Amino acid sequence: MLIYMAVRIRVKKKKTINFNFGDKHKDYIRKCEENTFNIAEGAVRAGKTVDNVYAFAHELKTTPDKIHLATGSTSANAKLNIGDANGFGLEYIFRGQSHWGKYKGNECLYIKGPDTNYKQKIVIFAGASKADSYKKIRGNSYGMWIATEINLHHDNTIKEAFNRQLAAQRRKVFWDLNPDNPNADIYKKYIDLYAKKQKEGTLLGGYNYEHFTIFDNINITEQRKQEIISQYDKNSIWYLRDILGKRCIAEGLCYRTFANDPTKFFIHSDKLKGKNMRIFIGVDFGGTISGHAFIATGLTYDYSDVYALASERHFGDIDPDKLGELFVDFVLKVINKYGMPEICYPDSAESVLIRGLKKSLEKADIILPFSNAWKIEINDRIRLHNRLIGQTRFHYTEDCETLVTALCSAVYDPDVLTKDERLDDGTSDIDSLDAFEYTIEREKDMLILTEV
Repeated sequence: MLIYMAVRIRVKKKKTINFNFGDKHKDYIRKCEENTFNIAEGAVRAGKTVDNVYAFAHELKTTPDKIHLATGSTSANAKLNIGDANGFGLEYIFRGQSHWGKYKGNECLYIKGPDTNYKQKIVIFAGASKADSYKKIRGNSYGMWIATEINLHHDNTIKEAFNRQLAAQRRKVFWDLNPDNPNADIYKKYIDLYAKKQKEGTLLGGYNYEHFTIFDNINITEQRKQEIISQYDKNSIWYLRDILGKRCIAEGLCYRTFANDPTKFFIHSDKLKGKNMRIFIGVDFGGTISGHAFIATGLTYDYSDVYALASERHFGDIDPDKLGELFVDFVLKVINKYGMPEICYPDSAESVLIRGLKKSLEKADIILPFSNAWKIEINDRIRLHNRLIGQTRFHYTEDCETLVTALCSAVYDPDVLTKDERLDDGTSDIDSLDAFEYTIEREKDMLILTEV
């Protein structure tokens, strides 16, 4: 059985998906049929995920196994990148032959129609980034497994997924990832280890690996490629990884471009008075070597610009009542200068202190909703902020001295070689960075979409 690289797949009402693969992508997809382990690594917008979805869908049509697994850092991420894939995902490939539903508590895509010879296939979608994510995929035996951003999967889930494939009649694995730290476990335990065993002739099942960059994607025009490239700070590791497709160690300053010339991002508060923007407050609570940080951030309604409006950091043994007074003073300063904040995002770890802040605001007759910070992955926060800096969409006022100092001094931990980790030993102000990041983390997707 051969994979023929047709550019169209028949679907309901004769609608078609206009797949268009370059030669490098065609070679990779053809090899997927012959190998158990299929891994596409490389830059953003390179077409890696679409390749794997296409090959996975082709195998679904004839595989004797009924249940299969699709994973991402979250279930929503898996559905977006594998199920949807901007119109190239499984639900489009099997349009008219599939529907979304639930299977043992997990989101899944049921597939049954002429493409599968009217045999039902079930693709379960699950998140994989947390230590206990593996519990969601227990209880099933899977035939094939497709994973997007495998480097963001917790090792517990990777091991469990492999264990769940032991009874597969046609066992296949499809992984994609952007380059990571070269010492990351995903390379040492899996990808590079498989390459070594393949070279030695000791890997059963076969190993199909390809590295792609944005320049291998023939569907993106040169102008669009340059637009995407221009959105990155060329001094950041994200440029090296996402654009050049290189594995590299995160070292030195986290926000090098900002630290090189902070004045480039300064805007006087007078220019923001009366500006139409949403205002958020972020709070990070201190510990033995850290301080309590308050940050106010302004976000334009079209998501084009982010303004750090004010920042404060307070040290010492501060009782809850005193902390509440300091917070009220901070909020009033923001209100008097820019207007009423929309919401406050505090660190969820300190419920007692949060109640104290709310009580202090009530005494001052200030109505401000609270919602716990999401606290998404720190590296995702760093990456987002670097993109805003690289596009000069981040600005700060004269009232942000603590935040500016924090941005100029934040570094990666040189002693952690297996992953990217921001140094948090009291030598730099991580509190202000956390508080600022809480104010924009929920807007991450929209801020990135606005780049396009």
